[in-house]
Amino acid sequence: MKGIIVRWLLGMSGVTLVGCSTADNEMAGGNLQAVNHTLHAINWFSVNGYRAHGGGGSSCCIMLPTKWRPGLKVYIEWEVDTDPYAYSNWPPLGTDGYRAAQAKHKENYQHYSTTMEIPEWQGTDSCGLSVHFLTCNKVKVTTSCWGYGSPNNPIKEPKQMKEPALCPK
Repeated sequence: MKGIIVRWLLGMSGVTLVGCSTADNEMAGGNLQAVNHTLHAINWFSVNGYRAHGGGGSSCCIMLPTKWRPGLKVYIEWEVDTDPYAYSNWPPLGTDGYRAAQAKHKENYQHYSTTMEIPEWQGTDSCGLSVHFLTCNKVKVTTSCWGYGSPNNPIKEPKQMKEPALCPK
């Protein structure tokens, strides 16, 4: 009986949320996802202060308007490790030598930030925000409900891209 009451309460709260989302300034939570297209490690990233671990997968949550409107932007910050496999040559894990090597390695982490416009979505079809990390420290964002790799997903760049010798300005 207790399970039925809990499911009913959850269902009613869902109905309430849907019923309240008709105003143009309403916000809703969505997943925040990273897709790393580079050979570097994305240690972490944040979007408008919502912080997540980088590299792939999704994290809850980011607040987005329920309806797209012109001028929607996000501020993205991220940390890159350009040599994510350096630890293979370090002293054994847990030793002072390992901790010293790790501290020295962290000094080489690079930090980036950018402000991006959120592409238009139709109606209430936003499925959270996916941040795609590309070579030359560029990013693309999408709210597409189609997963990366789907022909319907707007981001087409492959994964495991090597950095070019020169990045365009």
